[in-house]
Amino acid sequence: MIVYCATSNPGKIREFRVGAHAGIEIEPLPGLAEIAPPEENGSTFEENAITKAIAYGRYTEGWLFAEDSGLAVEALKGEPGVYSARYAGPEATDRQNNELVLDRLGDAPDRTARFICVIALVYGGCVVRTFQGTVEGEILREPLGANGFGYDPIFYYRPFGCSFAEVERDCKLSVSHRGAALAAMTAYLKTATLVGP
Repeated sequence: MIVYCATSNPGKIREFRVGAHAGIEIEPLPGLAEIAPPEENGSTFEENAITKAIAYGRYTEGWLFAEDSGLAVEALKGEPGVYSARYAGPEATDRQNNELVLDRLGDAPDRTARFICVIALVYGGCVVRTFQGTVEGEILREPLGANGFGYDPIFYYRPFGCSFAEVERDCKLSVSHRGAALAAMTAYLKTATLVGP
């Protein structure tokens, strides 16, 4: 079964392919680069994931999913939240986003944070279901590690004793927010018919 993914982020594509169950192939939506992206103006990850899934789902008759994910820091009242990818500006790099989180958090003693991912699955352009995954952690005082992407270098996961950027992709995916949401979606797809929900 081929399931198209509406993301151009190579890091996310790699994780989705690694984490997909046997028999499910994750492929980028053909022609994605030529499709005008929808405006992500939702106040929640779920709203944005659904908006993207519906918009891109019009370009295929089969299965497609879109996701919205990000970092929520307790001491920053949930920021960067839905603005995670563009926290330091529309064209911000991962490094700039990380630096802004660290700058705004400063020496705050409460460094509790969580990654959140919501996947919206559509078939024939219609929403079938959403799936959510979360993982709890803490914000480090400086970036550590060269693996991963996004906020991985500043996200400390206590059971591993290191940042998400200091572990291999397979190891991170086994506990990550994206891995949990993907596992729930692919488990659902294994029970769905090949022609639709």
